[in-house]
Amino acid sequence: MAHAVDNMQELLRTVRRIEVRSKRLVEEFFSGEYHSSFKGSGIEFSNVREYAWGDDVRNIDWNTTARKNDLYVKVFREERERTLLLVVDGSGSMLFGSRRRTKRELAAEVCAVLAFSAMMNNDKVGLLIFTDRVETYIPPGKDRSHVHLILETMFTLQPQGRTTSVDAALSFIRRLHKRKAIVFLVTDLVDEGYEKGMQVLAVRHDFVLVHLADPLDTELPRGGLIELADAETGESLLLDCSNARSVERYRDYRYRQRSELEQKLRRMKIDTVFLETSRSIIGTLNRFFRYRETKG
Repeated sequence: MAHAVDNMQELLRTVRRIEVRSKRLVEEFFSGEYHSSFKGSGIEFSNVREYAWGDDVRNIDWNTTARKNDLYVKVFREERERTLLLVVDGSGSMLFGSRRRTKRELAAEVCAVLAFSAMMNNDKVGLLIFTDRVETYIPPGKDRSHVHLILETMFTLQPQGRTTSVDAALSFIRRLHKRKAIVFLVTDLVDEGYEKGMQVLAVRHDFVLVHLADPLDTELPRGGLIELADAETGESLLLDCSNARSVERYRDYRYRQRSELEQKLRRMKIDTVFLETSRSIIGTLNRFFRYRETKG
């Protein structure tokens, strides 16, 4: 019992540390970037009015124009309140980390930065944790205690599933959220079969994939035997790392796997952020926010 209490206290200290650090990062680096990066995600139709010189011809409402025999344009407005959905992989592989932090801790840090950014822009934030099923769902809310609940849940939840089904999570979001939202999928996925679900979701929502990795995913240590275990399936493989050829073949395979994933996501036109457990998230997120801002 004492060990369990100590573990829980350590988890809560970790949550608090990530909260404090992430809030500071938002205030110092990301205060306006989130809003400007997703300024178009809350645009909705308001009404129509007669065309005026200088109006964007792409906004012409041809149905109204034909009915009234005069040019009319659609008028849009930005919603006062948007919704950010954090869709987080809770499978066994997220517990792995060889350097500064585990993938789960990295996911929590990214989610905290996004959640505090949304909160400072008066947006709602929700959380979905998935494995091969939806493990838990926290409906969107928008105060600091809600952000704390999201982070605490990410660390204290004990998932029932061990493997990953991205489609299970994306299908849940499609059914539940009909209005446009900002959706961040945070995962270390390398599998296939998720493509259609992502593309369908990206049609309705502002969708971003955050892909997490660890240096040991590609670069194995030199020398000795190492057991490679799949945290999701339990399968393991013994590899002789003193054999340079074996290490090189493993590295080439993982780099090829990563390259194929990047190419596939580009073809699908899915915005992607690649993060690693050994590196700071600041520079990568800043570059991503700037890219989103110029993309419009």
